[in-house]
Amino acid sequence: MPTIDCDPAEARARLKDAGVRIDAGNTDHERWRAERDGAVAVAYDDKVVVQGSDPARLTNLLSAGGGRAHVYFDGASRGNPGPGAVGWCLVTADGVVAEGGERIGRVTNNRAEYAALIRALEAADEYGFDEIDVRGDSELIVKQVRGEWDANDPELRERRVRARELLDRFDRWSLAHVPREINARADDLANEALDDAN
Repeated sequence: MPTIDCDPAEARARLKDAGVRIDAGNTDHERWRAERDGAVAVAYDDKVVVQGSDPARLTNLLSAGGGRAHVYFDGASRGNPGPGAVGWCLVTADGVVAEGGERIGRVTNNRAEYAALIRALEAADEYGFDEIDVRGDSELIVKQVRGEWDANDPELRERRVRARELLDRFDRWSLAHVPREINARADDLANEALDDAN
């Protein structure tokens, strides 16, 4: 159960800016309470206590400066186009903070890769990180988003714009192509999502 020594008014403002609903405390000692996706933050006079099944959902938002994460993404399509899925993973010095995989319908491989990148960036933003190093094994997506290659497909251009909008939310970011073995966890999560649907 993380305890964050902070000014509860400043912590409340950070949560509010992130779109987290703030409620009144349940006792005379609680200044306020906030909840997001399996985490509950309770503010006292000089600290905020976070509890629940996924406290990282709020601890990064409450800390001054949301910290830094490595963000891994991978998309998969069986048939190209065919059934598609995404996998993503957020990693800090403390280990894996969050990860996920889900089916996304019938798509091409490139569209699946963009969907995975966008979902990973949304997750990093939801967790309140302010610096991210993004890694994926699709050279095409990495070079298109960095502006080194053109995106001729109108739908891919639109997804590139969305990815850049999300990247602009962070104080600092990098995006690099890595070999598939470095991106193995995101790849596994995308393929597990495809396998689970069969």
